[in-house]
Amino acid sequence: MAISNLEITHAETGVLTAEVVRAERISPHFVRLTLGGEGLAGWRHLGFDQWFRLAVPTSDDTRFDNLSDRYDMGGYLKYLVLPRATRPVIRNYTVREFRADAAELDVDFVVHGTEGVAGPWAEGLPVGAEVGLIDQGCGYRELDADWTLLVGDESALPAVAGILRDLPREARGHAIIEVPDLADRQEVGAPDGVTVHWIVREHHEKPGARALEHLRGLDFPEGAVNAFAAGESALATGARRHLVNERGVPKANVTFCGYWKAS
Repeated sequence: MAISNLEITHAETGVLTAEVVRAERISPHFVRLTLGGEGLAGWRHLGFDQWFRLAVPTSDDTRFDNLSDRYDMGGYLKYLVLPRATRPVIRNYTVREFRADAAELDVDFVVHGTEGVAGPWAEGLPVGAEVGLIDQGCGYRELDADWTLLVGDESALPAVAGILRDLPREARGHAIIEVPDLADRQEVGAPDGVTVHWIVREHHEKPGARALEHLRGLDFPEGAVNAFAAGESALATGARRHLVNERGVPKANVTFCGYWKAS
């Protein structure tokens, strides 16, 4: 998460291990893996857009026991010097759903064929595989505001959905979610006062462009806004720039994060 103002709050639990207990393709561009196991009994459940570093295996020899408990600069440098033959791949993901009673955690992966590492791994529906998780906290901040604005592409859908699920039921606002296919829409549990705008882009269009265009044309409610924008880098930074420079929203009221960058 290179372009971001998210605050990272490492959990004291360090690296937790879990097993893929279920795997399902839920839509054209999403695979959902359900993680379980005794290691998740210590999971710090925060809700909203809680995210974590996910360590996925690259071979049968992959190890998780020698990872740092914190994925800060020191932890990253330690990771880099681990033997390649046993070193997992680490990527950032958001909790889609956590069920404490069953000690299960759902993770939604955006899949685009052979593009990337974690996506193709998840697309193989790797039931039985072991993974590692390092809890990084939440990006969304609860502020004293009159309404909420959420903007994201498919990579931010789990984050936006988690925030909508955990907002107070009396919350008001708008959520703009861009996806590559109409069938990628999900039930997001938004409060009645929050309008969800599903934006579907064409195959040739740059990710995030349509969502940003929709934001620019949106009629804002009166009062102070608590805004969250995430996804492709230009979408996250473009939304922040529009809100601050053209709508007069204080910088402190805009949380943004570039999850990835289009080539």
